[in-house]
Amino acid sequence: MGVTTVSAAVMSAPGERVEVRSFERPRLEPGAVLLKTLGSEVCGTDTHLAKGQLAGVPYPIIPGHVSVGVVDVIGPGGPVLDVDGAPLAAGQVVTFLDVYGNCGRCWFCTVGQATTRCPSRKVYGVTLSADDGLLGGWSEYVHLRPGVHVIPLPQELEWRAFLAAGCGMPTALHATTLAEVGFGDTVLVQGAGPVGLSAAVLAQLRGAGQVIVVGGPEVRLAAARHFGADVVIDIATTTEEERLATVLDLTGGRGADVTIEATGAPAAVPEGMRLTRDAGRYVVVGQYTNAGDATFNPHLDLNQKHLEVRGCWGSDVGHVYRSVKVMAKYAGQFPWTDLISGEYDLAHAQDALDDVAAQRVVKALIVP
Repeated sequence: MGVTTVSAAVMSAPGERVEVRSFERPRLEPGAVLLKTLGSEVCGTDTHLAKGQLAGVPYPIIPGHVSVGVVDVIGPGGPVLDVDGAPLAAGQVVTFLDVYGNCGRCWFCTVGQATTRCPSRKVYGVTLSADDGLLGGWSEYVHLRPGVHVIPLPQELEWRAFLAAGCGMPTALHATTLAEVGFGDTVLVQGAGPVGLSAAVLAQLRGAGQVIVVGGPEVRLAAARHFGADVVIDIATTTEEERLATVLDLTGGRGADVTIEATGAPAAVPEGMRLTRDAGRYVVVGQYTNAGDATFNPHLDLNQKHLEVRGCWGSDVGHVYRSVKVMAKYAGQFPWTDLISGEYDLAHAQDALDDVAAQRVVKALIVP
């Protein structure tokens, strides 16, 4: 078996510093897979977990919900299949859907076709406890339990390139699909983090005529320009009234055809409603955790505008699978790894978390 102990970064409780702990190497059950971690992302959700802003988190946890690794060991009892139905083999570079345990039988899984609302849903790095094993990506190894959806990375998609967008890409793919971006549409994206940047890229691939990104700080706005945004608006140097005036000027006085909120800031939601044209479409994807309330005028901001508002929470295996396909196909057009601002080992995981929280980086990776 070789290594008998495994190091992992652990978030003990909200407000506590991340620390490195040792775990026993797991014994695999039939259908399980042990991954040797190549890298795992640090995303905004991890900063929310550090503040205790997500319900149902069984601290202590090993963070890291989107990760890439090499298949190290396959559990006994026969082959384990990837999402295409092909058997996995030792040495393959793969990612996996962080969502685990959907029942496939409840009303939301069957009738509602909304697997993100399954009451049995658990998430690696978020709602699975470190007391139960290596169930997060900020670890030297990850224990993939039977039934985890595994997606191999094609040779043309380097693992760092996939993690450069991280969970932002499948989340943005979900949101952009719901947004139904049409050819020639003006698409406004609120937020220039990984979700917002991915949404800006996907809007271009769906034929948007103009992409506007509102956000900050400058390191992220520079990334938005680098990845094809036509206009960027710095939220730190403009007022809400100035942003509205700019967007109206860019759209013939109407507002954006489609707006995608990817900020995590509640106040962005009523502003986004006002930046969208009458009879336009607004997709709210950034409010993954409870960051507080916002107020809007139901008559002026919603009803009179004939505004269509869609909520979008999380992603499923189809979004991850399609993200891998899209990122591999357009790897030559979009230099994904340019989004990576820093790589951190397990001992410096807290530094990575602090840098993401302060928005000093575009994308940070944990590389054990």
